Amino acid sequence: MLYSNKTMKRWISGLGGLFIHVSILADTPHNILFILADDLGWNDLGCMGSNFYETPNIDNLAANGIKFTNAYSTCQVSSPSRASIMTGKYTPRHGITDWIGEKSGEEWRKMKRYSKLLPADYLRNLPSNEYTVAECLRDNGYVTFFAGKWHLGEEGSWPENHGFMINKGGWSAGGPRGGYFSPYDNPMLEDGPDGENLSKRLAMETVSFMRDHMNLNPDKPFLAFLSFYAVHGPIQTTQENWSYFRNKADSLGIGEQGFKIDRTLPVRQCQDNPVYAGLIKQMDDAVGVVWNEVKRLGLDKNTLIIFTSDNGGVTSGDSYSTSLLPLRGGKGHQWEGGIRVPLLMYYPDGKAGTVCDKPVIGTDFYPTILDFAGLSMYPEQHKDGISIFPVLDGTSNAKRSLFWHYPHYGNQGGEPSSIIRKDDWKLIYYYEDGRCELYNLAMDISESEVLNSRFPDKVEELEKQLMEWLNEVEAKKPIIDSCYDFEKEIAVKDFWHTTMLRTQEKNRKDMLSKSWKPNENWWGSSASVD
Repeated sequence: MLYSNKTMKRWISGLGGLFIHVSILADTPHNILFILADDLGWNDLGCMGSNFYETPNIDNLAANGIKFTNAYSTCQVSSPSRASIMTGKYTPRHGITDWIGEKSGEEWRKMKRYSKLLPADYLRNLPSNEYTVAECLRDNGYVTFFAGKWHLGEEGSWPENHGFMINKGGWSAGGPRGGYFSPYDNPMLEDGPDGENLSKRLAMETVSFMRDHMNLNPDKPFLAFLSFYAVHGPIQTTQENWSYFRNKADSLGIGEQGFKIDRTLPVRQCQDNPVYAGLIKQMDDAVGVVWNEVKRLGLDKNTLIIFTSDNGGVTSGDSYSTSLLPLRGGKGHQWEGGIRVPLLMYYPDGKAGTVCDKPVIGTDFYPTILDFAGLSMYPEQHKDGISIFPVLDGTSNAKRSLFWHYPHYGNQGGEPSSIIRKDDWKLIYYYEDGRCELYNLAMDISESEVLNSRFPDKVEELEKQLMEWLNEVEAKKPIIDSCYDFEKEIAVKDFWHTTMLRTQEKNRKDMLSKSWKPNENWWGSSASVD
């Protein structure tokens, strides 16, 4: 039964004793709008502390809803965390532990990284026996819509195979194959006029769905899942956006050095990339299109909106786009920069401007959505998640630990590892040598001081709990490569620490020069004809 005969009411406590009253009429459809950014970092938004990137529309959504400061993805790369959103399960349970397409096992040697371990194998398609949140909502009367990046398998494992009735742009590719301006080279999205912006197009597809739905099925609830390809590389923007943010970087002061080595690859130390800033602006403009239409259609009175990212921002590797300081690392890394993400929630009658510092994770979205919809839970499916609403109002007394498992090498310099966070304590276990790193995030959000020697009992406690969890979920582990060559690995890392560092410093300076130009038509954006 989709709705009860009584008015749904919930008291949700905010900070400082504030209370949020959610009151939704029982005969009103409880709609869901899920907006997922790709590779957007924890502080890549104005509302999360950036003074370089400009995100007025997303900031407005935050001002009208709840901002979470301790929100996490379930993995430091995309496919695993996306699968967790769909299933409510940690990555070892659904089997996708790396981005789909990356090599594993002996195939890893073809990458010529000469690393000590062979990464564990993983599933290349979202299993058909997983009962996704989209399937659950569809089976309970929802009309389900998907637009944008999918990256959860080959044909046969696309959105329409996992509960979405309409699919605009979701297929195998993990990035914008044709770039951010039409033509898109996407078999599930018709090209627009040359130079049309991809983020804006996906927003308009979502808006068109909502308009049509309100005309055709106003009494039925919907799930609209807007999954931007932005801000995944290759990063692209218009000449106008680049010029604006280049000048802004200049006015803020361009530092002489923009990168430093953190164990493996060079890591960006400042938010001053004008192309990335422009790409963020394009996504923010698109969010504004959708958010404004939600209000125009009156859907803000009965819709839960969730905005988040699939993993941390790219501070090294890929396009070396951003800096997440004071967080350490970024996408692909085991540190906070790789797994801590922005999260905003809006729902009817919510207390505007609430901030929540309680830890939540990507497995929590499935039960949260069911809770809002007034549907029964499926605890055997979303077994690793809990509804966020009791977390907010303090009625959830679960002192749970959070877990991560990434038995792979990240393109961005991350190392095969597993992680546990319990309260403010975080322990990282490394598979190359079995060592642990203990941090206290309340005292040291930058993970700069390893506390093993000061708190050996805590190391023992958390490592034991982590190992028990890994056994419970039957996590696959990397293995020693019998062909490992220490000298070759050292040569690769020396290249990263010298030539790669110089290359990235040069690229940064070139992109900030007044005469910089990527090509003749700015990635096709100047081909647009109004």
